[in-house]
Amino acid sequence: MASIAKRPDGRWRARYRDDAGKEHARHFSRKFDAQRWLDEVTTAVVTGTYVDPSAGKITFSRFYADWSVRQLWVASTRDNADRTIKAVPFGDLPMKTIRRSHVEAWVKSMSVDGLAATTIKTKFVILRSVFRAAVKDKVIAADPADGVVLPRARKPEAAMRVPNVEEVGRLLACADSGRVSSRKGFRPYVALCAFAGLRLGEASGLQVTDIDFLRRELKVSRQIQRDGRGYMVAPPKYGSERVVSLPDELLALLSEHVKSLTDETPEPWLFSIDGLPMHDNAVTWRWRATRKSAGLEWVRLHDLRHFYASGLIADGCSVVTVQRALGHATATTTLSTYAHLWPTAGDQTRKAAAGLMRAALAPPADSLRTAEP
Repeated sequence: MASIAKRPDGRWRARYRDDAGKEHARHFSRKFDAQRWLDEVTTAVVTGTYVDPSAGKITFSRFYADWSVRQLWVASTRDNADRTIKAVPFGDLPMKTIRRSHVEAWVKSMSVDGLAATTIKTKFVILRSVFRAAVKDKVIAADPADGVVLPRARKPEAAMRVPNVEEVGRLLACADSGRVSSRKGFRPYVALCAFAGLRLGEASGLQVTDIDFLRRELKVSRQIQRDGRGYMVAPPKYGSERVVSLPDELLALLSEHVKSLTDETPEPWLFSIDGLPMHDNAVTWRWRATRKSAGLEWVRLHDLRHFYASGLIADGCSVVTVQRALGHATATTTLSTYAHLWPTAGDQTRKAAAGLMRAALAPPADSLRTAEP
């Protein structure tokens, strides 16, 4: 229901009632402007894009607080989202007053502060999920983050640094320190990252019973995460629960490590400190000491996962095989990360042609016999 009426002061009053029966009104100097406003409201109602003007008065932080408690997030996702939203400069602004310029300024400030493009994208995705939820809840009419340009990430082939076999050997040799007793037993940890492709949290979450020495397999079914108060045991990243086939050499190293454990609990942690699983801080300083001893301070622990992937690819493993070994949710993730390591069509063509040429030029089997006069 809508109407336009002229007031005693000469202005035109346009009003309508929404689906809840609440009346909304605005005053205009011209009847044409009043009619245009009503037409816009009517169009929004018909198309399903109508938003109650009062709904957008809720602040960004308040809307996030109400919305986030309903999300099915693991602890690490919630912690990451909370930190991101807490840092936005427009948290106290009403939702309806936030403009694209606010989001652009926020993205620019993170770039100026030196955050990596991938980190900025992760934070932006969290922010945009809030705005999209607000649109669906009819709190705002449009997403102010739509169309915001993000910093361009470096191509994987340019950003990725993969240690070679000799460098990984040096890291393994330096992982156990004879001078620092608290670093003893760290070599198997490093080996699991390099030859099983485990992430830091996955290696920290391993228990002895996860290793099947008979089948030569390792079950990845949990990880150690921060939870804001300390550390917690959680499932692996989505799609990352898997069984990894282990080489005999790694099994032998793990066997020796298991023999050295003194923990008498039914399912002792494979790597522990005072009976608790080794968390990321404890791993980080051990890794820094290891790479410093090896003279390879540029190598990140995650680079050992890249080393593992590159080895599988170089040995001819398919995309799906690499995906399952690494615990990627989809083959698309594997390709977007490691596509540059797979042989190109030119490489495959050259190799196939070389095989054909060698076969064609090889002497026939009976050519070794003495030709008849």
